[in-house]
Amino acid sequence: MTSSSQPRTALTGTTAAPASAPAAPDAEAASDVDARLALALATAPLVAETDVLVVGAGIVGLAHAVLSRDAGRSVVVVDRDRRAVGASVRNFGHACITAQTGELAELADRARGAWLDVAARAGVWTIESGAVTVARSETELAVLRELAEHRRGTGDVEILDADATAAALGRGDRAGILGGAFLARDLRVDPRTTVAGIAAWLDSRDDASVAWGTSVLAVEEGRRRRVAVRTNRGTIEADRVFVCVGHDVDYLFPTIAQAHGLTRCALQMARSTTATAEPRIRPAVLTATSMLRYDAFVETPSAAALRAEIAAAAPELLDIGANVMFTQRPDGSFLLGDSHAYDLAHEPFLDEAVTDRLLAEARAVLGRPGLAVAERWQGVYASSDRGPLLVAEAADGVTVASVTAGVGMTVSFGFAARNVEAALGADLAALSASA
Repeated sequence: MTSSSQPRTALTGTTAAPASAPAAPDAEAASDVDARLALALATAPLVAETDVLVVGAGIVGLAHAVLSRDAGRSVVVVDRDRRAVGASVRNFGHACITAQTGELAELADRARGAWLDVAARAGVWTIESGAVTVARSETELAVLRELAEHRRGTGDVEILDADATAAALGRGDRAGILGGAFLARDLRVDPRTTVAGIAAWLDSRDDASVAWGTSVLAVEEGRRRRVAVRTNRGTIEADRVFVCVGHDVDYLFPTIAQAHGLTRCALQMARSTTATAEPRIRPAVLTATSMLRYDAFVETPSAAALRAEIAAAAPELLDIGANVMFTQRPDGSFLLGDSHAYDLAHEPFLDEAVTDRLLAEARAVLGRPGLAVAERWQGVYASSDRGPLLVAEAADGVTVASVTAGVGMTVSFGFAARNVEAALGADLAALSASA
């Protein structure tokens, strides 16, 4: 365990993004280009057959597509929407790698390298930002110290004093802050542009295409290939199909969804205006409630005491399943959140009191009482109390793959790599080494 009176360079913004990471695109311009591309792709003729067909153009589906192509297969991706509008654009853009344990840690670690590789190839904004976890009580600080001690010698976790933590938040004072921890391995992407960027890059390859506005109607035995997938725009045959539709598995394969106990987690999130954009905050920022949600924190000896402390001081945060955290987009606005509610289906109506409570916490941690909201939305992702990953063979040659926890961005490429290797008999590490 180490300590520092000054934040690491990654916290202050003096460490540059990887040379391969371009400046982040303007969100409005990217959306306009994305919409025109979606219209063109949705009216283009579908190919009749391909080696691999991926259903779902969220980050998990695109990861399966990119890695299948890396394994030497031709690839087609279909998505029912005209552009990315699901869970992959409604999140923080935070790959929370350091705070995972066990199987998820292995997948997250593998995903980290793939994220950086694919970002360089596709030209999407990705930075090795790390994350700062803020401690505002002695119990919170105890959790962070215990985690740092457990990870001693890895360089993954660095304890920060109050001054260093405040500096990482761009604050001129440290009021209410006792210290914090820097989680070194975390990455950040811009969720508003990343999926569109990877999809556009993939579609530009000779052996791959992305077809937006294409809904799957049925999955059947193929004539020329193993599987035939009927869509609203015709039938595509493939030797291998990956169905990566997140929480919507029950629309195509309800028996598989029921067997896995699949449900939907709905969250309330917001984006701030850019009026308080300066100073810029490079890392993702986590708080006490985050320590109740990520396993590396939850497994520390003081985690139970922290839950009791929050239950006594702010029970409403537990009632709404709060994970008070935020990231700052390239345009300076903050992505703020979030709450968690679980059900098979959710009403679309947002509770203003929930957003207000989350915003109050964010303002207090940032020391920016004037932080104003520009947008609010409901996010939805797949969840299950039976495990964070769903992998099932729906039929010969058809693999259903969903991340059933809030770590899709974190493990996407690692999860996909394991599935692609198992289904295609490929060794992606060996292929990458020889490329």
